[in-house]
Amino acid sequence: MNVIAVLSEKGGVGKTTLTLDLGAAAVRYGMLTAILDIDPQATATHWTDRRKNETPMVIATPAARLEPAIAKAKSHGVDLIVIDTPPHSSMDAAEAARVADLVLIPIEPHMFSLETVVKTAKLLRIAGDPAAVFVINKAPIQGRDAATAAAFITKHGHTVSPVIMHLRAAHRHASNVGQVAAEFDEVSKAAEESAALAEYVFHFKLGRTLNGH
Repeated sequence: MNVIAVLSEKGGVGKTTLTLDLGAAAVRYGMLTAILDIDPQATATHWTDRRKNETPMVIATPAARLEPAIAKAKSHGVDLIVIDTPPHSSMDAAEAARVADLVLIPIEPHMFSLETVVKTAKLLRIAGDPAAVFVINKAPIQGRDAATAAAFITKHGHTVSPVIMHLRAAHRHASNVGQVAAEFDEVSKAAEESAALAEYVFHFKLGRTLNGH
């Protein structure tokens, strides 16, 4: 079983959308998947209330109960856990990072978000320096903002996903009806980018293959 923690020091960067995209993609990969929602705002949990499909499972979990929840999921044969963490909550985010095989950090390509890179690095050190990847998210469709942000993060010694997630309306429309972009419009650019990111995360970072356990 693998555990992915999705965290960000800044709110509004698309953290929960990224979490749900990965969870839904994992189901398509043939993995029994659980999303642990430790964010008190419970955005992922509200999303599943609007959802017709029963997978991926979304479980509202107090941060203090994270390890028992992971152990229980493992005992039930879960292949992948994705943890949606609260922003601005270093202790909870650090705990999620500590128990994760991989940490994903969505970040918008402007200075308000980029200024959190140093603080995020400190949080990762507190968590024991788990494998971590920054994901440029909600990038403008045109211009060099994403490339500039990636260069900034790389200069600080961190790994950046080669897949850029752009600001696409399909993500918003999908979440309104309890779906992800790949379900709402499977031929959209949003769906294409989500699939590419899932392949990068599952295959290149976790060593999984399509329909493989």
